[in-house]
Amino acid sequence: MRDRRAWLYQSIGQLAVPLFPLIVLAVMWEVLSRSGAVSSRLMPSVVLIGQAFYEELLSGQLVFHASASLFRALTGFGLAVVVGVVLGALMARNQWIDALFEPMFSLGYPVPKIALYPVFIFALGFGSPSKIALIFLECIFPVALNTYSGIKAVERKYRWSAANMGASSMQTFFKVLLPAAAPTIFTGIRVALPLSMVIVVLTEMIGDSRGLGYFIAYSSASFKYPVAYAAVAAVALIGFMLDRTLIFLRNHIVFWQRSDATPI
Repeated sequence: MRDRRAWLYQSIGQLAVPLFPLIVLAVMWEVLSRSGAVSSRLMPSVVLIGQAFYEELLSGQLVFHASASLFRALTGFGLAVVVGVVLGALMARNQWIDALFEPMFSLGYPVPKIALYPVFIFALGFGSPSKIALIFLECIFPVALNTYSGIKAVERKYRWSAANMGASSMQTFFKVLLPAAAPTIFTGIRVALPLSMVIVVLTEMIGDSRGLGYFIAYSSASFKYPVAYAAVAAVALIGFMLDRTLIFLRNHIVFWQRSDATPI
């Protein structure tokens, strides 16, 4: 009985810790909204935002726009993970490929990729392809560079040990280098994941007729600020769920080094 009660208290504590900052933020928002210091139209109360969220969810509008944004974000992100891991591994293992691509990554990383969006629109149009392509370009940088750094950081003694035991180059890569670099690779993937949501919302705000970015821009232009903030909350909720899903996968794939982002 004591063990069950202790487990219950521990579970409640684990749930309360991440929710506490959100509760504080909601209370501060509500106080500011009702104080009159800020226009209640520009900063509607949490109650109105929650009501708008519920109504848009029931009407299907929120689900429709969220599904469009999620498809674009995950498609671009998924492509970036596959290509980034392969490219980063090739750069780490082959000096010619490293010499070819390393300057591109060094020059391109500081450039805000959203500045290239007009070029993508001209080439691919206003639809999903241009958005997916820009998400891919934004996300590939942290994935490829973290893969490169992770493999390069593997100590030589592990490679020598594998070679002394008769392991081939492919066996050394998949059984020694890739597992050793996996924590660093997942760090890059986790950095890239929220970038995919940021880019998809920005590009949808610039030009589209669906997606959460469009929904936020349209609601704001129509002075439906509770609906706009409800869509922003949907973006935050989706990002949080995606991040926790990624941490769950990481803790099961890289089981020998669990992440501290979630309770053990």
